Amino acid sequence: MEQGGESMVVELDLVSRESISRAFATIRTHAGDPDVLVYNAGYLEGRDLPPEKELLEHIPIDIFETAQHIASRGPFLVAQEVLPAMRQRGAGSFLISNNQFSLRGRKRMTGQSLYYPRVMMRTLAQVLTEEYSEHGVHVANVVIDGLIDSPGTRALPRAQQRPEVVMNPVKIAEAFYYLHTQDKSCWTHELQLTPFATKPSF
Repeated sequence: MEQGGESMVVELDLVSRESISRAFATIRTHAGDPDVLVYNAGYLEGRDLPPEKELLEHIPIDIFETAQHIASRGPFLVAQEVLPAMRQRGAGSFLISNNQFSLRGRKRMTGQSLYYPRVMMRTLAQVLTEEYSEHGVHVANVVIDGLIDSPGTRALPRAQQRPEVVMNPVKIAEAFYYLHTQDKSCWTHELQLTPFATKPSF
């Protein structure tokens, strides 16, 4: 805002296709078709399960369905809303904010949400890259491999003991801007951001 920009808030429910369609109809009416979309959706379900409930057989189906909606169905439906106009224009960026659990399926441990559907989010980025790059649309999967700085994060014991493992959100935003402004002759499909004090996830 200090640079003279404007913003608006449009709420949507990723579980509802109708809600997503209404939200993007509102955006198109007030701001036009997006030049860039950053899909950054998370979920907390499952973090309150006790240690003895870590096995898949104990996970309630509603936790799985939430993870599927946010990590697989949601980005699919959002892509259907924005990619046609980007393709017709021959330009645009569809950037997915993902996490390290998209790189390899791992068990859900106490204190974590059910993250293995994130692998499907990464696969969707690969599919969309194959389908839309040739039409001038830049699709990228951004693996944010660490703790993002926030009041809640700073309260965690790990962040207090090792503040160097906490990621600066401004620098994360700059990485997304870098992807959006890349020259077409040299696009990055996947970018992994890891604090210098930790080993990258694989």
